[in-house]
Amino acid sequence: MKKILYLLFLVLAFAKVQAQIINPVKWEASIEKKSTSEFVLSFKGTIEKGWHVYSQFTPEDGPLPAEFIFHDFKNNYELVGKATESETKREFNKIFGVDEIFFSDKAIFTQVIKQINPEKETIQVELAYQVCKENCISESKYFEFNLKTLNAKEIQAADIITGKIIQTKVNTTVEKQPEPQKSDSSLYMIFFIAFLSGFAALLTPCVFPMIPMTVSFFTKQSKTKAKGIKNAIIYGISIILIYVFLGSVITLIFGADALNALSTNVWFNVIFFILLVVFALSFLGAFEIMLPNSWANKVDRQADKGGILGIVFMALALAIVSFSCTGPIIGTLLVEAASKGGIAPIVGMLGFSSALALPFMLFAMFPGWLNTLPKSGGWLNTVKVFLGFLELALAFKFLSNADLVLQLHWFEREIFLAIWIAIFGTLAFYLFGKITLPHDSPSSSISVGRLSAGLVVLVFTIYLIPGLWGAPLKLISGFPPPMTYSESPYGVGGSNRETTSSAKVLPNGAHKGPHDITAFTDYEKGLAYAKSVNKPILLDFTGFACVNCRKMEDYVWSDPRILSILNNDVVLISLYVDDKRELPLEEQYISKETGKKIQSIGNKWSDFQITRYKANAQPYYIILDTNEQNLNKPTGYTPDIAEYEQWLKSGIQQFKK
Repeated sequence: MKKILYLLFLVLAFAKVQAQIINPVKWEASIEKKSTSEFVLSFKGTIEKGWHVYSQFTPEDGPLPAEFIFHDFKNNYELVGKATESETKREFNKIFGVDEIFFSDKAIFTQVIKQINPEKETIQVELAYQVCKENCISESKYFEFNLKTLNAKEIQAADIITGKIIQTKVNTTVEKQPEPQKSDSSLYMIFFIAFLSGFAALLTPCVFPMIPMTVSFFTKQSKTKAKGIKNAIIYGISIILIYVFLGSVITLIFGADALNALSTNVWFNVIFFILLVVFALSFLGAFEIMLPNSWANKVDRQADKGGILGIVFMALALAIVSFSCTGPIIGTLLVEAASKGGIAPIVGMLGFSSALALPFMLFAMFPGWLNTLPKSGGWLNTVKVFLGFLELALAFKFLSNADLVLQLHWFEREIFLAIWIAIFGTLAFYLFGKITLPHDSPSSSISVGRLSAGLVVLVFTIYLIPGLWGAPLKLISGFPPPMTYSESPYGVGGSNRETTSSAKVLPNGAHKGPHDITAFTDYEKGLAYAKSVNKPILLDFTGFACVNCRKMEDYVWSDPRILSILNNDVVLISLYVDDKRELPLEEQYISKETGKKIQSIGNKWSDFQITRYKANAQPYYIILDTNEQNLNKPTGYTPDIAEYEQWLKSGIQQFKK
């Protein structure tokens, strides 16, 4: 009976260990003939709920982008453009300081290839990707396409090397029209931001004075009040249609995802930086950006004809005449919305125009409200200048993006913050009336509203200053470069502050890890050191592009209780499973566990994790004794500091017994 129970225990334990191998994406491949020599290869991934697969266009310094590696294609076939994708989502990642571009639920890639060598009938492709939830997994799948039979099958990595077929999964389904995934929350946010932008445009000197003039025109020219309200509503709807049409044109010209890819392009960011600086200088009064007067004159003549068509041309006239104020806002909004892909430009223009049109309709319905409007005056130019300073500050975000992509370190965190402090400090002086600009009206005093705005901007400027000394500045998280991208990761002057760990002489093979913790990236060297000092090992399976690995390091390891343990009570060995550096040829091998060729350092540590611990996700933590035996149950992503501390202490106490 005891033997049976023991065997049952082993089976359950084995099942539990095996369950740690996670495979949250199921892939299917298909091939379709497009013409005599062209073929369409399709890869469809079904993603488990809550997991994300990252796009090919995810920016550098973020999670690992999807990548297609074509084997033996020289002189046999060529790629027609880059693989296209089904619709993605975009979210800012505070850990990496970049936007993540990813798929949820479903990912579809389509690659067109042109056959050059008619005798080459098979194509072998490797799809490398990263999928994350609470943990991250770096994975590769291998596919073989037969150009003659139009069959596609998944193969083992070793098959590409040995040419032998070990395991195949045939799929002949052709996905002709992939259905894009919707990102409703992103579109709602775009609409909301666009609506606020439209409201800001409403308070500029080019638009605000038009409200009483236009509403008075409708109420006086219409025979009845009902007719005046009707005309004003038509006028408002016409404004919305004009701007939505503009958004539609942008979407049609550039496509649903073209600007999505451009948004991480260096030249795109540099050009947009220049455009925003030009827009800002226009708002500050250096010059005016205006459409040709002939356009306005022609539209005005059409508006004089009256009727519904005349009202539509009146709305078009407003758009043209107010362009010097609305143009910079629309330009910024359109590019930002277009970078999200899909119908975002249309949604953005709907939000912007709704805020612009709403007052015209409401004041036509309730003309008495016109008496409550503040009179036009110098405050309108103040709003315009305020927007100019905001445009200028935003411009440097795009310059920062370009620098981050190129890793030039010309525009690090300290420089960015210094520029923002100068911009917002100058804005505060302007609002207090200490600085005047070309279009400002002479004034011996400032209003209470302007004083209040000045105080808010001054407080914000003072808030930015400690950022130079290492303050996290969570209020603007995502705008400046991350802390790691700076002259000193500890802030200005922080290089003189050394922790107990960093003051020590580093052991052979060790380096300064996160928070200056002594860490090893080679298992054997770390194990040897642990034996020499008789300390337990904290084995950390991690990745450079693992989001939750960075979260653990930034928010859990930084806690004084955890940091003390990592510095004094354990030997940290961090093995990076996405380290792309190649192993020496004599150290490369075929994994007995997965059948994959182990070519890089990251492959080696990933195979080590899978083979020894039957796990493939990161972060993954194990506490070992010097005989390489587990001291407690391994754990993964554990954001609760107290829980992680207890886990560490339980392993250390077991070591001391």
